[in-house]
Amino acid sequence: QVQLVESGGGLVQAGGSLRLSCAASGRTFSSYAMGWFRQAPGKEREFVAAISGSGGHTYYADSVKGRFTISRDDAKNAVYLQMNSLKPEDTAVYYCAASSTSVLRTHPVNFGSWGQGTQVTVSS
Repeated sequence: QVQLVESGGGLVQAGGSLRLSCAASGRTFSSYAMGWFRQAPGKEREFVAAISGSGGHTYYADSVKGRFTISRDDAKNAVYLQMNSLKPEDTAVYYCAASSTSVLRTHPVNFGSWGQGTQVTVSS
């Protein structure tokens, strides 16, 4: 099991940027794929971005492609989500999640550890 703590959320105007961070502890971090998901009020949790255990592969939801960038720093046991050109529809609670394998996955069922979430609010 791994413990995850997100930070970096907040209120930003449309067109602005935020960088989310996720600090991991509890097990070897570098071998496992990581992901970011989000959940808006009244909606299901949805995939945002994922990165493989090696960091060599990334994948994005179509809605954020070209605007968001996922990265990881295994020396710091951390994963990041750089969010640019934010839109009001990006407003949600953002969750960091850890998979049990190094293979890049996108479905929530493949992630066994979750953080508590951080709120991102984009005003128009």
